[in-house]
Amino acid sequence: MAISGMTGIFFWGFLIAYGVIMYALSPRSVTLGGFFNGEDSDGRPASPLLLTISIFISWIFAKSVTNAANLGAEFGLVGGLAYATYWLSIPLCGYVIYRLRRKFGATSMVSFLTSNYGRGAALAFSAAILIRLFNEVWSNTAVVGGYYGDSGSTPFILAALLFTAVTLAYSLRGGLRSSILTDAAQAAIFIVALVWVLGLVLPNHSVAELRSTSSWAMNAGVDLFLVACLQLFSYPFHDPVLTDRGFISEEKSMLRAFTLAGVLGFVAILAFSLIGVHASLSGIEASGNVPAALAKTMGIGALIVMTLVMISAAGSTLDSTFSSLARLTGRELPALAGRNLGQKAIAVGMLAMLTFAVLGNLPMLAGTDILKATTISGTMVIGLAPVFLLHGLVRPTALGFHLSFWCGLLLGVGLALNWIPASWAIGDGRYALLLGVNLYGLILCTAAYLLCGLRRTA
Repeated sequence: MAISGMTGIFFWGFLIAYGVIMYALSPRSVTLGGFFNGEDSDGRPASPLLLTISIFISWIFAKSVTNAANLGAEFGLVGGLAYATYWLSIPLCGYVIYRLRRKFGATSMVSFLTSNYGRGAALAFSAAILIRLFNEVWSNTAVVGGYYGDSGSTPFILAALLFTAVTLAYSLRGGLRSSILTDAAQAAIFIVALVWVLGLVLPNHSVAELRSTSSWAMNAGVDLFLVACLQLFSYPFHDPVLTDRGFISEEKSMLRAFTLAGVLGFVAILAFSLIGVHASLSGIEASGNVPAALAKTMGIGALIVMTLVMISAAGSTLDSTFSSLARLTGRELPALAGRNLGQKAIAVGMLAMLTFAVLGNLPMLAGTDILKATTISGTMVIGLAPVFLLHGLVRPTALGFHLSFWCGLLLGVGLALNWIPASWAIGDGRYALLLGVNLYGLILCTAAYLLCGLRRTA
């Protein structure tokens, strides 16, 4: 379905109107607490409800719902379950942060690493975060662009860049406080639109039909499910969109928010994968963006609603990406260098937002596969699992951190560059090699971390 005429005017107008509304909802944060910690004008942290909503919708990435539908179309319910499993890492992350705060006095991930593993560890971790944030920009803007045109086309690029611009505008206005408040509106849009879409497609099939599209076999998506089970032990820790929210409220309230948000996210992603299952049953040709392809066959109403889903999901993640980037560059990295920028930290954070808004869209222009933003980055950080999960069981050492961290990173790079031998594969499915690398890699990283700690203790 070509977006032209009055339909085209509506779509482009909606994107602009969305930006105007989000900007209006965003407070003008001039305080450090508001811009970096999400505090209100009176210095109070975000309420438990707002925190839960913010965590939930911030981790419902545009690339996530697209990947869920794509995997549902390819592997049926197994594909949806595999991808939804990543959201169970949110309660795990909440528990780990709760433990680090209560038992070890952690105030942020970077400061925790600096105190226990040294500045080198904190710098390596910060570099991983920057890569993660970079990926979040293009992988979300590319999904939005897909609803306005084919990948690489002029409408695709213009929509992606316009979406980036409007999100950047309100993110610059209020930092993390803007992100948290706009998340509430974006979550409402997402939930209403998702329920509408599911109500449109699910009545077309029986439960038996939906189940018939999947098979519990290694080459039918089970290998990806096992990958997700392994990566959930490390994946959330390099995502400041999530971890930053673990330090801005009281510990028990934070833990409850993380747990509830994780469960809700799991359900939402699994539900959205049913759209891909429907597409498969309807004979929709598989593509890199199944939701967009399906919506364009269902009429303008479905296309509008699906666009609402994606823009709200992408916006909630992108504004959180910008606020996390600002916190890292304006506060965390200067503190690592022994400096406190004071009020200037806000200006530094804003400059970093603007820089990433430009540079972060380059892979989108090149047409990179959005699933790689999850699976490859998840492999690169498997070495973080023992560092955060096992901290305190053995004596923390800088060597233990670096051996674990760099082992995981090298395996992730090797996987991306096709350097890993086929003998590492487990099974014969598409993700057989990915599964093998993550299993053996997690064992290697854990062993390296523990042995260094035990050796130091002895």
